[in-house]
Amino acid sequence: MERIENELSHGRKISENAEFYWGWSGVAGRLRSERRAMMYRSAGELGPGKKALEIGCGTGIFTAIIARSGAEITAVELSPELVERARAQNRSPNVKYLVMNVEKLEFPDNSFDCVYGSSVLHHLNLKAALPEMLRVLKPGGSFVFTEPNMLNPQIMLQKNIPALKALMGDSPDETAFFRWQIKRLLLDAGFSGVKTAPFDFLHPRVPGALAPAVDKLGALLERLPLLREIAGSLLIRAKK
Repeated sequence: MERIENELSHGRKISENAEFYWGWSGVAGRLRSERRAMMYRSAGELGPGKKALEIGCGTGIFTAIIARSGAEITAVELSPELVERARAQNRSPNVKYLVMNVEKLEFPDNSFDCVYGSSVLHHLNLKAALPEMLRVLKPGGSFVFTEPNMLNPQIMLQKNIPALKALMGDSPDETAFFRWQIKRLLLDAGFSGVKTAPFDFLHPRVPGALAPAVDKLGALLERLPLLREIAGSLLIRAKK
C-alpha cells in the first residue's frame, strides 16, 4: 500500500508539468515519443479490429499517437489527476481512459491483443502486475514496453541516489532494469519469446535545433555492439 500511496502522491505532484519531468516536451521529447509509439504499434501489430491495453497512460501522449492506428485502446492509469489531463487532451472515439490499479486489472481473461506502455513497469510491484497483464492478454497476444536501462550511467546514478532521484522528479519507489533482469522476471511470470534490446541516445534535454542530428547519430550508436548496451532505454517484447 505504501508504494501505491507514493505513486498517487507523485501523480498529484507532477500532473501540471508531467511531460517536462518525463522528457516528452520539446523537439527531442516529441522525436522520442513518436519513435516509441511506432515501436508499440509495430510490435503489437496494432490496427483496426485490434484491442490494446495501455498501462500507465499518464497524460495520454502515447495514447493519442497509437489511436491513429485505428485500434481500440483502453488506457489505464493509477493517478486520477493524470487521467483527467489525458481525457482533456485526447477525445478520440476509439480510446477509453480508466483509473485503475494494474495489480488488480478489472478485465476478463483473454481480453486484449496487445498490452503496452512507456516507462511504467519500473514503478510497479511486478510480482503482482505481470501475472495480471498476462491474464488479460489473448493467447498469442503481444507485450511491448520501453523502460529505462540501468546500464546507462545517468540512469544508474539517478535511480540509486535518493537526493538525485528527488531532484529529477522521480517517485520514491521507481527504479530501472538490467536487460537480463527484466527478461528473467517475464519468463518467471509465464511470458514466452522474451526479447530485450537497448536503444535511445537522444537525451530529452538536447536543444531542439540539435535534436534531429543527435537522433541520427544515436541510431548509428545503437548498431555498435558494446556501446549500445549503455543506451538510455530498453525495448521489451514478449508473447503470451
